[in-house]
Amino acid sequence: MKNSPLYYGVGPLLYCPANKDMIASSIIEQKFGNKFSLALCLEDTINDSLVTEAEQKLTASIQQIYTARTQKFFYLPKIFIRVRNPEQILHLLDLFGPSMEIISGFILPKFSPANAGCYIQNMITANERSSRTFYMMPIFESADLIDLRTRYNYLYALKDKLAQVENLVLNIRIGGNDLCSFFGFRRHADQTIYRLRPIADFLSDIVTVYGRDYVISGPVYEYFSGYGWEEGLIHEIAEDKLCGMIGKTVIHPNQISIVNDAYKVPQKDYQNALSILQWDANAASYVAADPGHERMDERKTHRSWAEQILLLADAYGIYT
Repeated sequence: MKNSPLYYGVGPLLYCPANKDMIASSIIEQKFGNKFSLALCLEDTINDSLVTEAEQKLTASIQQIYTARTQKFFYLPKIFIRVRNPEQILHLLDLFGPSMEIISGFILPKFSPANAGCYIQNMITANERSSRTFYMMPIFESADLIDLRTRYNYLYALKDKLAQVENLVLNIRIGGNDLCSFFGFRRHADQTIYRLRPIADFLSDIVTVYGRDYVISGPVYEYFSGYGWEEGLIHEIAEDKLCGMIGKTVIHPNQISIVNDAYKVPQKDYQNALSILQWDANAASYVAADPGHERMDERKTHRSWAEQILLLADAYGIYT
C-alpha cells in the first residue's frame, strides 16, 4: 500500500505525553507550525499508577480541540494515540464520543506475535463501529524480535497478520530507543543509529521484510539542542533516506522543520522521475541519460523509484 500520498503524509511525528496540560492550547494556537503529525502517548511516558488520570486529561484535550475546530479554522495535525494494550483502543473511543472524529488512528507499541492478533482485531472492530477510518502504526521494538534464531520467522509471521488490514497500516515504525535499551546503547549527537551495528542490522531486516509493501518511518533522534545537534539530525535523516525510510519520530518541536526540509525532493530528481514515468512505451531503447545528462536511467529498473519521488514531492514539496 505504498501507492498513495496518504501513506507518505505522516511526516515528522511529534511525541507528547498524553497527560500534558497544554496539548489543546498548543494545537489551537498552532505553536508547532502546520506540517507535522502528533502522537499522544499513554504508554512509556506515563507513570503506571496514573493511567486513568492520563486518559481523563487526554479525553479533555481531544474534546477541547474538537470543539475549537467547530468554531474557527486552525491546522489540525493527524492525531494518533499510543495505547498501552489492545483493549485501550475501544475504551478510548468510548471516552472520546463524537470527538473521535479528529483522531487519525492508533500507535501499537511493542507489536509482537503475542499481541498482534488482539491489536488487529480491535482495530477492525474500531473501524466497524465508526463511519470514519482509523489507521494503525505498529511499532517494532519488542524483545521478542531481538533473538536472531527466531527474528525472521516472527517478522514474516507479523507481516502475514498485517496483510489482512494492509490498507489500515499507515506506517511501520521502529522503536529505536527501546531497541538500544536492550544493549545499554545511547549515541551522542554526532553519532547516527546506523553506527550501532546490532540496531542497524535490525533496521535492515525491517526494511527487507516490509519495505516493498509499507512506508517505514525513521527512528527517534534524541537531541534537540546543544552543540552539533542539527547537523547530527540531518546526517541521520540522510542515512534513513538511503535505507528507504520516510518521515521520522520527533521528540521536540525544534526537530520538525529539519525533518520536513530534509525530505523535500530535489528539482533534479523530480524532473528525472517525470521523464522516467513519461517514457514512450514504444521506444526502441529503455535506457537513456537523465535530463541533466549526469546519470543513466532505465525505464524498468527506476520506475518504482520515480513513483516514490512523486509521492514524496506531493507530501513534502520540491526544492531547487
